[in-house]
Amino acid sequence: MLRPRIIPCLLVRDKGLVKTINFKNHKYVGDPLNAVRIFNEKEVDELIVLDIDATKEKREPDYEMIDHLAEECRMPLCYGGGVKSVEQVQRIIELGVEKVAISSGALENPALVMDAARCVGNQSVVIVLDVKKCLTGGKYEVWTHNGQKATGKSPVELARQMERSGAGEIVVNSIDNDGLMKGYDLNLVEKIRDSISVPLTALGGAGSLQDIRQLIIKYGAIGAAAGSIFVFKGVYRAVLISYPNRLEKDELIEKNCRIP
Repeated sequence: MLRPRIIPCLLVRDKGLVKTINFKNHKYVGDPLNAVRIFNEKEVDELIVLDIDATKEKREPDYEMIDHLAEECRMPLCYGGGVKSVEQVQRIIELGVEKVAISSGALENPALVMDAARCVGNQSVVIVLDVKKCLTGGKYEVWTHNGQKATGKSPVELARQMERSGAGEIVVNSIDNDGLMKGYDLNLVEKIRDSISVPLTALGGAGSLQDIRQLIIKYGAIGAAAGSIFVFKGVYRAVLISYPNRLEKDELIEKNCRIP
């Protein structure tokens, strides 16, 4: 039975943990391995780690870092960044990672999704759609290369295409809301949710447990991913790794979600 998941998302740059605002203004917040160890103790549902510069810099995934992360991680781990081939997907899975996130590689080569799903299983293939709202018309557009390259493509159409190709999960990430801690773009989430049948995870904008609660109440069995809320504390954004305790999670999920 699919249940809501509360998922910290860690952004990695030059092997360091960073946080961004609208995919810019990178702020170093610590060592990703140390963050993983703390999240282990807090018994998080799942963890997403994204190397945000790998594709832009045309680098291979950092297998050494992935190996260290997988070795430390005691929860399901999803890794993304620089993934362009089935061989890379397979190698990452063999290191002990449960899911591989693909973004620009899937858009540039849709056959990659189908081939990867056949190789490692649909459940291990995650597509990340980084989305901006167009300045005119209110439509949404998918961007790649850490928000630097416009694709001209609709996230709804791409989500459908990726599901047909074999993706087992879609992550929709709001560039406009990234790091602002003012809540998810629920309109964007709804558009994607209504267009696919595979699991969906929302990312970008969560600033409080109330934002996560609102998402779960509205959509039920959804992934609620966030970065800032789990690494910052207070109005001055002091670095402090946190996560809801068991009672808080029960309050967020059991009392607010009608699980079929």
